[in-house]
Amino acid sequence: MRCDRARIGPVVVGGGAPLALIAGPCVIESEDHTLRVASALKRICEGLHLPLVFKASFDKANRSNIKSYRGPGLDEGLRILGRVRKELDVPILSDIHLPDQALAAGEVLDCVQVPAFLCRQTDLLVAAARTGRCVNVKKGQFMSPEEMANVAGKLTEAGGRNYMFTERGTFFGYNRLVNDMTAIPRMQVYAPVVFDATHSCQLPGGAGTQSGGQRQYTGTLAAAAIAAGADAMFLEVHDDPDHAKSDPATVYPLDQLHALLERLLRIAQAIRNF
Repeated sequence: MRCDRARIGPVVVGGGAPLALIAGPCVIESEDHTLRVASALKRICEGLHLPLVFKASFDKANRSNIKSYRGPGLDEGLRILGRVRKELDVPILSDIHLPDQALAAGEVLDCVQVPAFLCRQTDLLVAAARTGRCVNVKKGQFMSPEEMANVAGKLTEAGGRNYMFTERGTFFGYNRLVNDMTAIPRMQVYAPVVFDATHSCQLPGGAGTQSGGQRQYTGTLAAAAIAAGADAMFLEVHDDPDHAKSDPATVYPLDQLHALLERLLRIAQAIRNF
């Protein structure tokens, strides 16, 4: 029940592969916006020789408020993501919330993601594994790193051999997350580990009808995670963060991304040379 390397299209995560980036807006806001952000990310990553996986959600089914924007939905969302994949030639990641979304998602996506709140849902994990695509499972905010062994077991039993786990903070009382960086090597016993720096800065439900956040600590946590040996970095980015339709308190400013990635790559190189 161990996956040494995850493969997302041409991008390899773990097993000594170079640092990879999973990035994009939290949710698909429009076709034009998605393509613009994806194009900008590709230019930045090509300049840094950094492997990129583009991420955007077609449906945010776990929003705090029923009136919050959720996205274009499965069919339209996958069409937009498919266009990004074809026109920009980048691998695509998005999340599913129901087992019956897995088959359609697997026909378009290079990586199917299982959200943190759903990481123990057996039927969802099995459906994701059966797509034959890479599966990224976010560790629940309520789980220890060692409990992810059960997730690995479910994926493996369903035929999954290509998966990775994501650390995104642990509940600490109400509306607060903390990060234990030892979770990274502890979960690497089972699979490559991604660090989600933007969601780790969330204050879940902290704004009442939506999650709050402390974006100013994104770089601090991201740097610590790379120093702790994370195999890939996950960052939700936006060209106008304060007006993002999802997670405006935590999405990272696109115009500051290049500087942050340069910093992370220097740390990653130092760790490799240590």
